[in-house]
Amino acid sequence: MSTPAEAAAQQLLYVPNVQFNSSLTTVKFLAACFSGAVAGILGLQNWSGFALFLASTLLTSLCIHTINCRGHPAKYIPNGWAGLINPGQDNASTFILVWTLFYGIVHVYD
Repeated sequence: MSTPAEAAAQQLLYVPNVQFNSSLTTVKFLAACFSGAVAGILGLQNWSGFALFLASTLLTSLCIHTINCRGHPAKYIPNGWAGLINPGQDNASTFILVWTLFYGIVHVYD
């Protein structure tokens, strides 16, 4: 049974925006996976790999800003640009995991 405060907070959530934000997290997660795979296959090490992650995060955020948000990220995402560019701890960890996995698979005998 929910309290009146919880019921009031749930009424503030607009379901289409919640669904939109869940698809954005999926897109950002897949972008982190693919950029980690590219960094591992190319054999990038140290700061060059993280530079690729930063570039892919910025490119993904720019694409989401122009295509999905139609130039108004504050309408869909809390904190607007700051919330859009923030990769999140999960995506950074995913990038590092996939990066080391593909680096180990491709460059095992180098």
